[in-house]
Amino acid sequence: MSKSLPYSVKDVNYDNAKFRHRSPLKVLSQSMLTLSTKRNYASCSTGKFLILILIFGIGCLLLISKGPNDSAPNEKGKVTFVGGLRLGKLLRKPPRLPPRLSPDEGQLRANGSNSDPKWAVRQQSVKDAFDFAWSGYRKYAMGYDELMPISQRGVDGLGGLGATVVDALDTAMIMGHDHIVSEAGAWVEAHLLERISQKDQVNLFETTIRVLGGLLSAYHLSGGDQGTVNMTHIGPKPDVYLNVAKDLADRLLSAFSSSPTPIPYSDVILRDSTAHPAPGGMSSTAEVASVQLEFNYLSAVSGDLKYSAEAMKVLAHIKTLPKTEGLVPIYISPQSGEFVGENIRLGSRGDSYYEYLIKVWLQQGGKLNSNFTYLHDMYTEAMKGVRHLLVRKSIPKGLVFVGELPYGSKGEFSPKMDHLVCFLPGTLALGATKGLTKEKALAENLLSFEDLENLKLAEELAKACFEMYEVTATGLAPEIAYFHTEEHSEDGLEGGNKSSMYAKDIIIHQADRHNLLRPETVESLFVLYRITKDTKYRDQGWQIFEAFEKYTKVKTGGYTSLDDVTEVPPRRRDKMETFFLGETLKYLYLLFGDDSVIPLDKFVFNTEAHPLPIKHT
Repeated sequence: MSKSLPYSVKDVNYDNAKFRHRSPLKVLSQSMLTLSTKRNYASCSTGKFLILILIFGIGCLLLISKGPNDSAPNEKGKVTFVGGLRLGKLLRKPPRLPPRLSPDEGQLRANGSNSDPKWAVRQQSVKDAFDFAWSGYRKYAMGYDELMPISQRGVDGLGGLGATVVDALDTAMIMGHDHIVSEAGAWVEAHLLERISQKDQVNLFETTIRVLGGLLSAYHLSGGDQGTVNMTHIGPKPDVYLNVAKDLADRLLSAFSSSPTPIPYSDVILRDSTAHPAPGGMSSTAEVASVQLEFNYLSAVSGDLKYSAEAMKVLAHIKTLPKTEGLVPIYISPQSGEFVGENIRLGSRGDSYYEYLIKVWLQQGGKLNSNFTYLHDMYTEAMKGVRHLLVRKSIPKGLVFVGELPYGSKGEFSPKMDHLVCFLPGTLALGATKGLTKEKALAENLLSFEDLENLKLAEELAKACFEMYEVTATGLAPEIAYFHTEEHSEDGLEGGNKSSMYAKDIIIHQADRHNLLRPETVESLFVLYRITKDTKYRDQGWQIFEAFEKYTKVKTGGYTSLDDVTEVPPRRRDKMETFFLGETLKYLYLLFGDDSVIPLDKFVFNTEAHPLPIKHT
């Protein structure tokens, strides 16, 4: 809290009063009081003449003074004598000083976005939640990938690189949690290089987006990359993060070099820098096409182009493959370089392929006449395909949702929508305005008809995503939802909130009722708020956060995933995913904060919410 100011409200009122215009009557009375002098001017003819001139002048002032009931002047805002002489300049009021603000209020107004103090309070609540989540992890699982908060122990499910530490690091920097930055940074400096050199199998995609992405974001936010931003002076020097990132990336490159095609293998053995395909031989399309932001930025800051070159070969190769209106199957073969199967969806294994098309283009400057224009073209075509082939409306209330084509465009449509698909509203909005506010993009004539269509679809899909939360008894979304359509209907599978007007539109199967603390909906709420400035997205985000607090918080420290969101109290699963600290709480914190913190026209978030700077030329 700031110290109290050295004056009172009474003082402020007094200061302002000193500059208020005085009425002609006050001028007259004050003038008469000052007429008494040692010499009696009225006793001589000259004095009498001066008094007459004074009285005449005062009379003129009274004639031109306008009271509350006077008629309006001929021209609004102009004051004239009879005869048309302008006195506007002569009678202009002196400037009135505004009330002085306390330092806290001044900072709030300077920031602009948080003019309502309740959002600063709510942002602090999110910051406190992050501290509580970290405290549980530090106490019971420090150095492990994830916390099991109910069992009060750690577990390695992502290769044993301390994924929560690195995933949470830039969130702590953005929030200003210096003690957490110090603890996490010290762990990275002391342990991560050794872990990388000793560990066995890791997944290329998960390790890139969580660990490599987290290290690179921490490097930038701690003052690396020529100090374009410096959110903390705590913890290791930026080069510590960069050096660990290079060592890790050098080992991950084996996924590319070991493959006979530009499509990398999915799994890497870190200790000996070898790689092999996943069981079954296939790679996920989303996984191979969602490492480019990280490898591009590493090349930019290290000066070594090998990282970007290998990663961008993937997208260049996919450009040449046949597609269905820009849409692609969710599996691709590293052996043949071709897509496998016909399953098209924007949920698991498909999602971030579409996300990275537009984000990599933005990262490289977002120019339509550049070497990366093909990415924008692929994204544009894909979004047309989404609108044509995958978008439907539910019944009876008409929620707009995105479904799947399990057997390709000629097969039956499935009204299934993963929570993962809720990344799409934010991506659509970002692709439409390129990170600018809608108001600014419109004012500068930057939005095409298609951009406006995508922005409209983004808002409609965001509503469906939020209603996936609203229809449940806990106010938290299931992992997967189906939508009631004319072709698809199931009874007795509602979410448990009978007061929801969309209770009959959304179907939740028994196997899909879990919640993993996922970030995709709050991610889209954050982006849409930044772009549209519609406070309903903040209100919805706060409602979701309150549900997390009520049902997933574990008293001994940390938060847990849930087994069934349709019942109260919900059954708990005993896992705090790394992305709860790396993504969910980060997006909520930024949603309630000021737009100048990680602005969308200067940063792109990787698919694990690690912000990386946009290249500006």
